[in-house]
Amino acid sequence: MKRIFLLTLIVFCIVGCTSKTSRQSKDHSKPVITVTIEPLRYFTEAIAGKEFKVVSMVPKGNSPETYDPKPQQLVDLAQSKAYFRIGYIGFEQTWMDKLTSNAPHLQIFDTSKGIELIQDTLDHGHEGSDHKQEEGHHHGSVEPHVWNSPYNAKIIAANILSALCTIDKGHEEQFLERYWALCRKIDRTDSIICRTLSSPGADRAFMIYHPALSYFARDYDLHQIPIEEGGKEPSSTYLTKLIATCKAEKVRIIFVQPEFDRRNAEIIASQTGTQVVAINPLSYDWEEEMLNVARHLATPGQTNK
Repeated sequence: MKRIFLLTLIVFCIVGCTSKTSRQSKDHSKPVITVTIEPLRYFTEAIAGKEFKVVSMVPKGNSPETYDPKPQQLVDLAQSKAYFRIGYIGFEQTWMDKLTSNAPHLQIFDTSKGIELIQDTLDHGHEGSDHKQEEGHHHGSVEPHVWNSPYNAKIIAANILSALCTIDKGHEEQFLERYWALCRKIDRTDSIICRTLSSPGADRAFMIYHPALSYFARDYDLHQIPIEEGGKEPSSTYLTKLIATCKAEKVRIIFVQPEFDRRNAEIIASQTGTQVVAINPLSYDWEEEMLNVARHLATPGQTNK
């Protein structure tokens, strides 16, 4: 009896291990698409489905302005079918030439193509300000956070669809179906944000440490006030000016991101009675983050300090 039990257990173990190995082998056999940041991975996975494995170069919790890829990431990149860039973020400005020279076969797709760009008159510390202009891109003068906008998100999605259909014509129908599903989700997000921000007493101005919501502010006619001074810590003089601006604009919310020190935001908050609220514009959960920003502007009494 014991012998039969042991034989049965061994069979189950072999079947389980074989099944697991098969699943892993199947996952490894998928063509890989590399993207720059997590929100772009969200959009790409939504359209690509199970046809591709999508990986981000800039991992969760790291700043795409200053991130340096690990040597293993450069090795892994050589196995990718394509690279989807977000457009103008510091990581791309610094590393794109090196990435392409490391993997010359790699197809590069710019998902920001067609977006009406905000020309940034201030240097917010983005790398690549001395880059040559190419393909109509004005490196260093462009506000790079294009994904933080439902309107832009639909353009990004269309660019991803076009790229996927270029590299995998056999699944065009499935890509198109998922693209429309993603567009419906983006439209729903936009509708909720519009309704939320139209509520009585919703803020029309907000302060933020790093100006990552420029396109969001443009979409919904809001005033974004960055704490950074030319991409650096604000001086005491500038901090005093910000406190005065905060009071004059009746700002009630100061957004802070996990990659940045919140000390200056808390100094301003202590002098103005504003609320410091943590957000993550680099989150994979793009939809939830966009709604989160709108909710806090509409209900400034609720915070997630």
